[in-house]
Amino acid sequence: MEISIQVLTLLFFVAGLAGFIDAMAGGGGLLTVPALLAAGLPPTQALATNKLQSSFGSFSASLYFVRSGFVSLKEMRLAIFFTFIGAAIGSNSVQYIDASILTSLIPILLILISGYFLLAPPATESSDKKPRISDAMFALVVGCSVGFYDGFFGPGTGSIFTVCFVAIANCSLVQATARTKILNFTSNITALTFFIIAGLPVWKVGLLMAIGGFLGARLGAKVVINKGQKWVRPMVILMSMIMASKLLWEQHHQWFVSLF
Repeated sequence: MEISIQVLTLLFFVAGLAGFIDAMAGGGGLLTVPALLAAGLPPTQALATNKLQSSFGSFSASLYFVRSGFVSLKEMRLAIFFTFIGAAIGSNSVQYIDASILTSLIPILLILISGYFLLAPPATESSDKKPRISDAMFALVVGCSVGFYDGFFGPGTGSIFTVCFVAIANCSLVQATARTKILNFTSNITALTFFIIAGLPVWKVGLLMAIGGFLGARLGAKVVINKGQKWVRPMVILMSMIMASKLLWEQHHQWFVSLF
C-alpha cells in the first residue's frame, strides 16, 4: 500500500512519543494503533504492524535497564519462559475466543490499577520486603496469565505487569518498571512472530515507526532511572485511567450505535 511521506513522518513521531510513554507506564498503543488505522491500514494489519514497532521500543527500554543494572535476565529467566508460553497461547487463541469477554473486563481492571497506585502508600526507591509468593509461582501465574492477555488483546499490559511486581513481588516502582519491560518485550516478540507467520505486518511502516519507538523508549527509560517514582507513579495512574476511559467509551459507543 502507498502512504505519503507526510503520513510516514507523522507516524514516526507518534511512535517516538508512544515509545517514551510505554517505557514509563505502558499504554503507547493508545497512540500508535489509532494512528495506523487513520493511515489506512486494515485492523488486523494495524495490530500486527503495531506489534512490530512496539517490539523495538520494548527492546530498547529493556536493553537500557539491563545495561544499567536495574534488572538481571538470569533472575527473570522463569518469568520470561512462562510469559513466552502465555503469549504464544494467547496469539493462537485470539481467532477462537470472543474478544468481547476481555474487553468488558479490562477497563475495570485498569481502574483498579490506577486506584491502587493512587491510594497505596508510595513504594520506596529500593524495596527490602520479601515477595508474597515465590519467584517460580510468580513466573507461572503472572507470566502465563498476563502474557496470554498481551498475545490475545494487549491494552494495559505494562500497567498490569507493573502492579503485579509492586503488589505481589514487593518491588520498588523503578524495579517493577524495569522488569515489566523485559516481560513486555517477551510477549511482544512472541505475538509478532505469529503475526509474521501469518504475513500481516506492513514492514515499511512498521520498521520506520520502530526507529521512532526505539529512540522514544530509550529516553523514557532514562527518565525512569533518573526521576524514579516521582514521574512513573503519576504516569501509570494517568495512562491506566486514559486506557480505561477509551475502552469504556468504545464499548458504550458501539452499543449505542447498534441500537440505531
